[in-house]
Amino acid sequence: MPAQSMEALVSLCKRRGFIFQSGEIYGGMQGLYDYGPLGVELKNNLKAAWWRAMVYERDDVEGLDASILTHRKTLKYSGHEATFSDPLVDCRQCKARWRADHIEDQCPACGAKDLTEPRPFNLMFKTAVGPVDDGTNFAYMRPETAQAIFTNFRHVVDSTARRPPFGIAQIGKAFRNEITPRNFIFRVREFEQMELEFFVTPGTDEDWHRYWVEARIAWWEAQGVPRDRLELLVVEADELAHYSKATTDIMYRFPHGLEELEGVANRTDFDLGSHSKDQEGLALSAAVEPNTDSNARLAIQDPDSKAWQVPYVIEPSAGVDRGVLAVLNEAYRVETLDNGSERTVLALPRHLAPLKAAVIPLKKNHDGIVETARALKARLQKLGLGRILYEHTGNIGKAYRRHDEVGTPLCITIDFETIEGDGTVTLRDRDSMTQQRIPLAEVPAALKAYYSEDGEGA
Repeated sequence: MPAQSMEALVSLCKRRGFIFQSGEIYGGMQGLYDYGPLGVELKNNLKAAWWRAMVYERDDVEGLDASILTHRKTLKYSGHEATFSDPLVDCRQCKARWRADHIEDQCPACGAKDLTEPRPFNLMFKTAVGPVDDGTNFAYMRPETAQAIFTNFRHVVDSTARRPPFGIAQIGKAFRNEITPRNFIFRVREFEQMELEFFVTPGTDEDWHRYWVEARIAWWEAQGVPRDRLELLVVEADELAHYSKATTDIMYRFPHGLEELEGVANRTDFDLGSHSKDQEGLALSAAVEPNTDSNARLAIQDPDSKAWQVPYVIEPSAGVDRGVLAVLNEAYRVETLDNGSERTVLALPRHLAPLKAAVIPLKKNHDGIVETARALKARLQKLGLGRILYEHTGNIGKAYRRHDEVGTPLCITIDFETIEGDGTVTLRDRDSMTQQRIPLAEVPAALKAYYSEDGEGA
């Protein structure tokens, strides 16, 4: 069973070095978290799995890494300046602030019903640009990674000769000034997104929308999130974002409840049309604000008719942090052993495990055992599988339990038999706890074979 509470995950993450509250020594900052030694490995592995599936294993997607600071006009024409806000209410009794759509008719903090009328609260962070902060020279911290993909559309097309259907993928930080960050890393003010903008010919968009919903569910399954823990929510017309023709949210049952893990939106031609000049000649399907500032026509010209057409866009957009939380939750196990004791296990898929293997000397003060263990660790690290840890606690039982808890799939113990006997080591499996002796010289090949069986979560 997954974790029974958010508290169990938070405790594990802090205790074992996955995730810490940002600025905790000064009381912490709400809605901001830092990834520790194991958390950064897990997070990077999840992003790498997404990049492999989206870019390396497809022939129709290019990558991008755009700047975080965003030109004000980009977010003006995208509609964010006018619409990217949440309804805010204040409690007149305790002065707490809440999103109006997250509460009923009383303050969750004090129970008072004396609330202000809802008012819009812009979610975007501003920062001054240049030496003088006079209020006019500013940029936004991007609230999503998508807009830079759209504004770079022409550059990518011209440099790669791509034509629809094709996509542009990006992983990167985004920032939203959330009124009430909550539920650990689920809703935060600084986060990472994994977004694909997939450009298609108008008329084929609905088929592609269905395709990407199914493709994304299959990918989450490969990351250890079972299909039966996911639900699809078709967003009602009156709840759609201003750019969306249709959106399907992939919902996951987090410890705090059923919430969005990833959204797949049909953005039509709204974004490319909004950032294009000469919009009148583009036969746009969506009503967009006339653009008097752009110097580009973000469209594809038919080589025969010479007519310009703005592609439609299908956007699978997932939060990295929410993905990490879902993966951790699904991997969390508390097992009762035959002797009545319990062990906590993170049964992570192999390709996501922060540590690929731990090399453990049976005696941390025995020169021969230690030298052999260190040499093996160095050799295994060069295989390129990921991080290999030299574990020097000196207590083999505690080492095994620690590595079960952080999700290390394999532990390799160097003992007296290794250096004085038959030259074998103990290879222990995390999930089954079975142990086998194999020759020291065969360990690298065994690890390569073990990880090649995983399929890398594609």
